[in-house]
Amino acid sequence: MPTNGNTMIRVLLADDQALIRAGFRMLLNSVDDIEVVGEATDGGQAVAMAATTRADVVLMDIRMPGVDGLEATRRIAANAALAGVRVLILTTFDADDYVYQALRAGASGFVVKDTEPADLLGAIRIVARGDALLSPGITRRLIADIAARPNPAAAVGGAYRVDLLTDREREVLTLVGSGLSNDEIAAKLYLSPLTAKTHVSRIMTKLYARDRAQLVVAAYETGLVTPGGR
Repeated sequence: MPTNGNTMIRVLLADDQALIRAGFRMLLNSVDDIEVVGEATDGGQAVAMAATTRADVVLMDIRMPGVDGLEATRRIAANAALAGVRVLILTTFDADDYVYQALRAGASGFVVKDTEPADLLGAIRIVARGDALLSPGITRRLIADIAARPNPAAAVGGAYRVDLLTDREREVLTLVGSGLSNDEIAAKLYLSPLTAKTHVSRIMTKLYARDRAQLVVAAYETGLVTPGGR
């Protein structure tokens, strides 16, 4: 469900290749709950159109001329007026080395350009309702990138204030970073699903995280979860 309360998910396409945009537009407009409300050919245009089109989700290519998708994602995430806009990154995996940076910038998830149509539609719906889309492959890549840093726990210089969290919230954040869903966290900690969800929401508020994707980053960067461990 879109974060702005609409029943229709409004999607902005941001890609400099007209054929790719046309293919996505045809697919997205073929279903009843998604509509393409605009097309941007570069990141600067995507940021401007995210506001004017009242988009719920921006399907964002990283490699674009001028302002690239990474910088555009950063600008959208930093704009309080665009707080309800979610960015779903288009990647080619082998070519794009920006998974970690994009998550840090505020992206809510990733899809491969040649993903199956049904999977792309599902990804848009997941991100539109405020959840993060992190496949096991993406998570492994994120972990590998953080693990390669000299001191992962100090990578952000204290940007994530986990010291503000209660012991229970730190426990929940650790499980989020380990890839568990709210229902799985509830079962593991003997909580109700609603209580687990409430904990996650409070953690996001305290850490100023836009969504679950940034909580995963926070869990690894602060050392609550370590690559290869729990």
